[in-house]
Amino acid sequence: MARLYEYQGKELLLEAGFAVPRGGVARTPDEARARAKAVDGPVVLKAQVFVTGRAAAGGIRFADTPDEAATVAAEMLGADVKGQAVAELLVEEKLEIASEMYAGVIVDDAAGQPLLIFAGVGGTGIEEIAAANPDKVVRRHIDVNRGLRPYDGVNAAREAGLTGKTLAKVGRALVHLWETARRCEARAAEINPLVVTGAGEVVAADCRITIDDYAVYRHPELGIEVAREFDRPPTELDLIAYNVEKDDYRGTFYFVQLEQGYSRGDGYVGFHGAGGGGSMMSMDAVLAEGFKLANFCDTSGNPPASKVYRAAKIILAQGPIDGYFGSGSGVASQEQFHSARGLVKAFREAWLDIPAVIRLGGNREDLAVEILTGYTQSLPAPVEGYKKDDPAGFCARRLRELVDAWDYAKTHERLPEEPHDADYSFGTITGGTVSYDYGRCGECDTKVCIETCVPGILELDDDGCPRLNIPLEDAAKGKCTECLACEVECYARGDGGGKIHLPIPGLAEYLKARL
Repeated sequence: MARLYEYQGKELLLEAGFAVPRGGVARTPDEARARAKAVDGPVVLKAQVFVTGRAAAGGIRFADTPDEAATVAAEMLGADVKGQAVAELLVEEKLEIASEMYAGVIVDDAAGQPLLIFAGVGGTGIEEIAAANPDKVVRRHIDVNRGLRPYDGVNAAREAGLTGKTLAKVGRALVHLWETARRCEARAAEINPLVVTGAGEVVAADCRITIDDYAVYRHPELGIEVAREFDRPPTELDLIAYNVEKDDYRGTFYFVQLEQGYSRGDGYVGFHGAGGGGSMMSMDAVLAEGFKLANFCDTSGNPPASKVYRAAKIILAQGPIDGYFGSGSGVASQEQFHSARGLVKAFREAWLDIPAVIRLGGNREDLAVEILTGYTQSLPAPVEGYKKDDPAGFCARRLRELVDAWDYAKTHERLPEEPHDADYSFGTITGGTVSYDYGRCGECDTKVCIETCVPGILELDDDGCPRLNIPLEDAAKGKCTECLACEVECYARGDGGGKIHLPIPGLAEYLKARL
C-alpha cells in the first residue's frame, strides 16, 4: 500500500464535499506565517511524516499568531520526529472540539468487500476504541455496485449511539468518506478523530489514506513515487529500485533500504532473498550471527537474470557493506542458473571486494552453484555458493567466518577491460543492448552463446558470428529474455565477444554523488 500524507488525504476529502479545517501546507517559516494569517486565528502545526504518535514526539504544536506560527515552524522544519526529518507542515485552524468519533472504510479481504467502520466515540485507534466501547462500534460491508447511501450512514451513526441533528451530518460525512475511498481506490481511508465542533459542524481533524499498490498507476495525480507502504519517505535507492520493478512484471523485485550512514566494520551486510518465508528465515540466520541488515531485497517468482543483476547492483551500491548474503526458500521453482548469471555479471562489474555467500536452492541448483563459484574466481573477494540442503544458518556462519578473516584495508586493483567493438547489436525489452565483437566471435571455438541462449534466438552467420534469427523488433519486445548467457557464458567459456548493457537509471549518478 502507498501512504498519503495527511494534507493529501484532506485535499481528497475536500474534493468529495467533506468538511476539513481551513489551512494548507507550509515548507518554510514564511509560508507558515502566510497560512496562519489566512486562517486569522489560532492554528495547529502538524509535521507531515508517516508515523503515529506525532504529538508526543513534538510533531504537533500550536500558535496563536502568524509570527508565532513562523517561529514554531522554524523549530519544527528539519527536526527529527520519530526518525523522520520534517520537510512539510500542515498549518490549519485550531478547532473547538465538542466530541470525537472514528470513521473508516477499509478493504475486507476475507469478505471481498469494502467495510465501513464507525465509532461514536474517539480514541487512539479503532482497536482500542472497540476494546473499551464495543457497543459504540458499527461495522457494515458496502456493496460496491450500490454504494453507501445517506440513510446507510445515518443508520450506522444511530446504531453507534448518536442522536439529534448530528445524525444527518455524520451520515453525509460517511458517504463522502466512501466516495473518497472509492475514487482513489484506497485500501484504507480513516478519519481519527472525526470531530463535532462547538458550532455543531462535523469535520475531519485528521486522516490517513493508503492506496492499493496495483491502482497507483491509474492515479498519477496523487504524485506517489513508490507504490509501497513506507513508514518514511523513500530513499534515493528505494526510488531507483522501484523504477526497475514498476515496468518489468517478470518476477518480483522488492527492495527497501533499512539503514544509511554506517561505516565499514559496523557489521552491515547486503541481504538478497528469494521468496517471502525463506527470506525471513534467512534474515533471522544472518541476525543470529551478529550482522545487521543494510537492506531487504527479494527477487522471486521466476525473475529474469537481468532483474537479479539489477538488484545485486543496487544492493552493492549501498555502503560500505561488510558482506553480501543471498538466501531464499530452497525450493524455488525457477531455474537458479538465471539468478547465478545475474549475480556473476553484477559482481564482476562491481569488482566485488567483500565476501559473498549465496544459497541457490531450487531447479538446476548444481549448475547455478557451478556458474556462481566458477565464474567469480578472478574477483578479489571470495564468493561461495550453496544449495537447498545447506541450511541458512550454516551459510550465515560461513559469511561470519569469511568476514572475520577478510582484510578490508587491502586494496584490490581492477583488471583492465579489453576493448569491445559493437559490430552487431540489438535492443532488449528493458532498454538494454546486446552487442557482439565480431573480431572475437570469429576466433571463438566454442560458440557457447548459441548453445546457452535460452530462447534460442541466435544463429551463426557465414563467418561463424552470432546474429538474431528473428526480427530486431521482436527481440526488443521480449523474445530476448535477457538471460545474460551471451555475456556471462561468453566470458567464461568463449572468447569474450558478447556484451550486454542493462541500464539502471539514476544509479551512476547516485554512486558519483557518494564519492
